[in-house]
Amino acid sequence: MSFFEVIDPVFATYVLGNAPLKRLATGFDWVEGPVWFGDAGCLLFSDIPNNRIVRWNEEGVTTYRQPSNFANGHTRDQQGRLVSCEHGTRRVTRTEWDGKVTVIADSYQGKRLNSPNDVIVAADGAIWFTDPHYGIMTDYEGTKSEQELDCYVYRVSADGNIEAVITDMKAPNGLAFSPDGKRLYVADTGRMFSSDPQHIRVFDMVDGLPVNGRIFHTITAGCADGIRLDSDGNVWSSAADGVHCIAPDGHLMGKILVPETVSNICFGGHAKNRLFITATTSLYSVILNRRGVQVP
Repeated sequence: MSFFEVIDPVFATYVLGNAPLKRLATGFDWVEGPVWFGDAGCLLFSDIPNNRIVRWNEEGVTTYRQPSNFANGHTRDQQGRLVSCEHGTRRVTRTEWDGKVTVIADSYQGKRLNSPNDVIVAADGAIWFTDPHYGIMTDYEGTKSEQELDCYVYRVSADGNIEAVITDMKAPNGLAFSPDGKRLYVADTGRMFSSDPQHIRVFDMVDGLPVNGRIFHTITAGCADGIRLDSDGNVWSSAADGVHCIAPDGHLMGKILVPETVSNICFGGHAKNRLFITATTSLYSVILNRRGVQVP
């Protein structure tokens, strides 16, 4: 049985038949937030219910941080520092090179954030993050708490000013910029215990802000959670049956089939052509004939 499904013939040039899907580690409860550290030869990701950040390298897995404040999504800033979303403390933080933790955002207009979920850094150094309520709705991925704000997408400028830049989504989740920075993609996974529509939206970036939001693609197997882009501008999205590759015009090109529900993805490896996949209880990877656009 093949580990991929070709829908658009072009997708056959994106996969390598002799580079199979590999399960790198397992035994977790619910994993998300992979981020590649090429300079350290490792991947960090969150085992959220177990309140820890895990480090994987070719020698195996170790605990990077526990407790992690129920950390979820991670990225690196332009200086290579770890930026994390924490459900337990309802904040976004940066880990400095000396190990100290700096709070980037924990409130908006005097109210506590919900449970920051995913985070990216723009070319101008601004930090963008989503703030759905998943981490405060139960005690499984955080602590059940009162929701003080609606679920927004925020931008934190280099000087620390926080602004709600997308306010009309039900529960924004994964987000990513196009390679040229002219588009922002955001997955709306919908509110817990509700039947909200679930889709990926795309926004045009004008003067540093998202405008003209519209539906880009709807995942038919489960829903989109984490999303990342390759150097050609294709969107790679998590789904219930694996990872879906979506062309810039919004049509589904193909799938990497994974035996567990996929949560998040990121590109890494020496050529940034290795797709790391967090899926329910396990970490997987596959080498592709495409490169991701993560920096640094």
